[in-house]
Amino acid sequence: MKGYDVKDIKLAQTGKQRIEWAYKSMGVLQLIEKDFAKRRPLKGLKLAACLHVTTETANLMRVLKVGGADVSLAASNPLSTQDDVAASLVKHFDVPTFAIKGEDTKTYYRHIDSVLASSPVITLDDGADLVSTIHMKKGALLDRVIGGTEETTTGVIRLRSMAKEKKLSYPIISVNDAYTKHLFDNRYGTGQSTLDGILRATNRLISGSVFVVCGYGWCGRGVAMRANGLGGRVIITEVDPIRALEAVMDGYHVMPINEAAKLGDIFVTVTGDISVITKQAFLNMKDGAIVANSGHFNVELDLKALKSIAKSRKEIRDFVEEYALPNGKSVYVLADGRLVNLAAAEGHPSSVMDMSFANQALSVAFLKDNARKLENKVYPVPEDIDKNIAVIKLKTLGIKIDTLTPQQKEYLASWESGT
Repeated sequence: MKGYDVKDIKLAQTGKQRIEWAYKSMGVLQLIEKDFAKRRPLKGLKLAACLHVTTETANLMRVLKVGGADVSLAASNPLSTQDDVAASLVKHFDVPTFAIKGEDTKTYYRHIDSVLASSPVITLDDGADLVSTIHMKKGALLDRVIGGTEETTTGVIRLRSMAKEKKLSYPIISVNDAYTKHLFDNRYGTGQSTLDGILRATNRLISGSVFVVCGYGWCGRGVAMRANGLGGRVIITEVDPIRALEAVMDGYHVMPINEAAKLGDIFVTVTGDISVITKQAFLNMKDGAIVANSGHFNVELDLKALKSIAKSRKEIRDFVEEYALPNGKSVYVLADGRLVNLAAAEGHPSSVMDMSFANQALSVAFLKDNARKLENKVYPVPEDIDKNIAVIKLKTLGIKIDTLTPQQKEYLASWESGT
């Protein structure tokens, strides 16, 4: 054992049972694990991971180890850690894990330093804090690191900015941009788990409420879809005219946030940007409005401004904090603006994370063989990996599809045939 920092190692048995439960729904990872056990494609590879410490992540760690990797794990968000899972990773899976739910910012970055102490060759990131820490504070590691993967939209935005400014020192594969990730994890995973987090924290009825979704990317689509399905009257706020138009065509009301603030009962941000809900929007809200974030960082809510104008703050129930405003109204912020689906609930269902983490595992193997051929840029997951994961997922679900006939392939490859 190389050391660890978890809340309570005695929680390990509960964590193990939950990890095994999640594994039952992760058929793609199961098949990858069998392949990795035979080939050991990651033998001797040192990996540092900064991911949400959940049951699904635990199964990814186990598959990477079966493939021969030496992996260390830190949390990618101070409130997303499942403490029993962290304990089990240490006790049952021999994964040095540095994660405690509710850790402060100093501890969070100390944990990142702990996984980087292993001198990794490849990084696995969710939000790009691992990569940015290496570049800003651990430059000596750059001669050793050959590549990395990134799990989420926020991280990809940061990494593309680094690449554009010629500051990125090794290639990154954007797992987030794989079709088998963003079309499913972002839409169905975020959609379901966000509503789950809100309901667990508040026990409020969605049906009949005005539900405001800030951002209409794949995550926003998923949240809007699920809120609508539960009977919510959905409003979308957007800055992208194409996405705004799509939201209108999907049947939702679209308007600026300061107008939506006057109408909404529940608000969710999923944009990856800063200060999406501002001081003025908070002041415009109804008394009793509920505000949550499902983007990676809590900067989507201008909490600094909210705290500056609040007459008082108090915790009403777990993950629900009341801010009493000078206009006599109160607004309720969930999970301190952190990822509500992971802070107040358990995150995405394992069956959808199965595909996301299959992309992680296969992308790591791809980097081992190909990183030296790549430039210091952000790359998509190779198309053959993406499609293969979809094929395997369908197989695990017992679903068959048609295949093209030779005649159909010839027609699609030609230009001569018309009407």
